[in-house]
Amino acid sequence: MTQIGPFLERRLRRRFATYDTDGDGFVQRHDFETAVDRLGVAFGLGPQAAPLVRLRALSLGLWEHLSQAADTGRDGRISEEEYQVAFAAGLLVTPRTFDASYGPFLDAIMDIADRDGDGRLTRDEQVRWTGALMGMAEGDAREVFGRLDTDGDGLIGREDLLGAIRAYYFDEDPHGPGSWLLGPLDGG
Repeated sequence: MTQIGPFLERRLRRRFATYDTDGDGFVQRHDFETAVDRLGVAFGLGPQAAPLVRLRALSLGLWEHLSQAADTGRDGRISEEEYQVAFAAGLLVTPRTFDASYGPFLDAIMDIADRDGDGRLTRDEQVRWTGALMGMAEGDAREVFGRLDTDGDGLIGREDLLGAIRAYYFDEDPHGPGSWLLGPLDGG
């Protein structure tokens, strides 16, 4: 059982909000479908484009996993409380198992967002995918990019992103690489 302290609780609240694309206070299957559709539009991909089909399949697989772990009411929707309880019960388990499950998802995002296929994202690519998939405000996405571009070359790679995403869930350092991954946190 993972102990959820105030800092992790704020990060989980923020992540829940990025899943809840319609803002109704619940995460449902259509939230995942909507997010993938918005990403396709942002990058000019039709619904049958192979990278988008792959991301949709992975996203719906994530929904199924979340639903099985967190939808205790079995009503087809997950409340923020259900999400946090599932996380505490071991939803992501360890950083290693997180990498194994999140890596393919990040690869699918990179296949869409990395327009030149060099394995790195520009600031604009980062802003577009995070805005479309997670509803991140442009200013926040630009700030996140600046924090992840530690060498100042104007690019961030897959490993930079994966490390920051892992830190978001597993690192309690409020100044660490994952602390601002989804923008500013409420309540602190």
